Amino acid sequence: MTEGSRYILDGAIPPASNPNLFGHQAAEEFLARSYRSGKGHHAILMEGPEGIGKATLAFRFANHVLMHPDPETAPDQLLPPDPDSPVTRQIASGASHNLLHLARPLDEKSGKTKTAITVDEVRKAGHFFAQTSGTGNWRIVIIDPADDLNRNAANAILKILEEPPRRSLFLVLSHAPGKLLPTIRSRCMPLRLSPLGDADLARALAALGSPLDGGRTEETVLSMSGGSVSQALTLLNYGGADVIGAFHELLTVSGATARKAMHRLADVLSAKDSEIIFGFFLQHLQDHLVERARASAFSGQIALADRDARLASEINERVGLSQAYNLDRKQTILSILEAVHG
Repeated sequence: MTEGSRYILDGAIPPASNPNLFGHQAAEEFLARSYRSGKGHHAILMEGPEGIGKATLAFRFANHVLMHPDPETAPDQLLPPDPDSPVTRQIASGASHNLLHLARPLDEKSGKTKTAITVDEVRKAGHFFAQTSGTGNWRIVIIDPADDLNRNAANAILKILEEPPRRSLFLVLSHAPGKLLPTIRSRCMPLRLSPLGDADLARALAALGSPLDGGRTEETVLSMSGGSVSQALTLLNYGGADVIGAFHELLTVSGATARKAMHRLADVLSAKDSEIIFGFFLQHLQDHLVERARASAFSGQIALADRDARLASEINERVGLSQAYNLDRKQTILSILEAVHG
């Protein structure tokens, strides 16, 4: 399903309205204490893998600040959002005048989400601050994630961060902070969030109505999700485990058998409404190549390590070009699989 310009996984709850957060108690306590001290940083960079709760934490903290605009009287802990509070309802519906959520916008022509947060989206922050400058309220911007900012958008955000408006707060989410402009990172206070442990991941999935069954499925989800709720939901609800299994199986065969396996996998990844599983596979493929390059380097096979490292960086470029020029996705996937298979 969709929430504004964002795609929400089947079985998930949009972060703006999610009452549950697991595994990040220390970060919650830190944010509450920092805010109550009156000396909190105006920009917080929430770092960590995708799907572990960064956006849910950001909205929970935003709710806390807007519910308690005077830091001195704010509670010393973040509480679950009150569903009966007007502040909570406005945030959940996207109608809060004091909170702006910047994410990849919808392309009106294609009906699909754009591949980047554009400078036009960032300009909304300028209008947002101009419209609320006289209210005296906190004004909060959640950038979700900042990894999606294109260069012009990143430079535009940087200008605002350099001279932040009074009583403004930026919650900058990042799955890969190393890819952000160093100047953006330097103007933010880093807050590192770790992947969920098995117990917290199981609790999060149970709260979403997708409890683990204690059998082989649970073992698969826990071992392959990397502590990410979104990865776990993809494994459970989108056939992610089957896709990964098929990929690793094709790596073990050759000739006509390998080509048939590639075509079967490419058919699945290029089918209608396959955006979620395609993105999931690309991330797994990147992780696989990086790990393979690392293993080759440790064993002294420098040429193989260099090949896989280069291929890992080229894949996103190939996919980006395919999307930009509306090329046939199956052919793009086949070319990638052939290159990885070697």
